[in-house]
Amino acid sequence: MKRLEGKVALITGTGGGQGRAAALRFAREGATVVGCDLDQKSQDETCKLMQSEGLQMYGSAPVDLGDVDQAKAWVEDAAKKFARIDILYNNASATRFGPIGEFSLEDWHFVIRNELDLVFYTTRYAWQYLALQGGTIINIASTAAWCGSQLTGKAAHSAAKGAVVSFTRQLAVEGAPVGIRAMSISPGFIKTPGTAPFIENPEIRRKLLDGVLLDRPGESEEVAALAAFIASGEATYMTGSDVVIDGGLLAT
Repeated sequence: MKRLEGKVALITGTGGGQGRAAALRFAREGATVVGCDLDQKSQDETCKLMQSEGLQMYGSAPVDLGDVDQAKAWVEDAAKKFARIDILYNNASATRFGPIGEFSLEDWHFVIRNELDLVFYTTRYAWQYLALQGGTIINIASTAAWCGSQLTGKAAHSAAKGAVVSFTRQLAVEGAPVGIRAMSISPGFIKTPGTAPFIENPEIRRKLLDGVLLDRPGESEEVAALAAFIASGEATYMTGSDVVIDGGLLAT
């Protein structure tokens, strides 16, 4: 039996990168995957990739999860269609960078909306369904929650991802009485379409890999594999923790 057989998994940001890898991995593990993305074209590409393997992804695009009404509708449509939610995988995010002394209020609010608010919205509306199943919440944070960077401009991103880690711990406390487990994952430098420009720039790549013991970016599939384990019955004694997957960055 596949490790996620019979489970309904809601995954955000499935149009590419880590979200696409998660959708594929969870479906291969037997889950019914409900995805969403802001980009219709990218979402369609993920659906085609899954169909080529005989898999299917439900859900819709474009969905702006930073809009509370759209987030609520996406969750409740999934609950209505499948009569359950077992896993909520909050992967989607969008950020902006800039030196703190020059960072605009507009940019600050953009980051909080698209890295923190959307995690609250989906969790808020999925909570009652997760409680019925004794479900699992997986929130994608970042090593930016745990350390500073010589590459300036990450203050808002660090603040938002630090909040995701703390939010997850509180979810674990409130979820335990109703059987909900909550975990966060903090990836380091992961190769995705969004990070491709940094990887292709030798100087930036060198700085980003400074201190990474394995001396390479991580792969989206490696993060998805960790998430699949956390969501499975093999990890039922895990809750309230942040799991770092960073090639050894925080060990230095």
